[in-house]
Amino acid sequence: MALKLVKVKGSHHKFKKDGKVVIVPHPKKNLPIGTARSIAQQAGWFKKGEEE
Repeated sequence: MALKLVKVKGSHHKFKKDGKVVIVPHPKKNLPIGTARSIAQQAGWFKKGEEE
């Protein structure tokens, strides 16, 4: 099941999946790699150490 967009406030998008909430900023510049990894982990796309 994919993440479902539930709310947008300013430059932040709030997604929900299986009761978990993930907030994703939508900056004007590129997202720092650490922030992108954290979002991916929270979304359940991979676990720590599996991002390669």
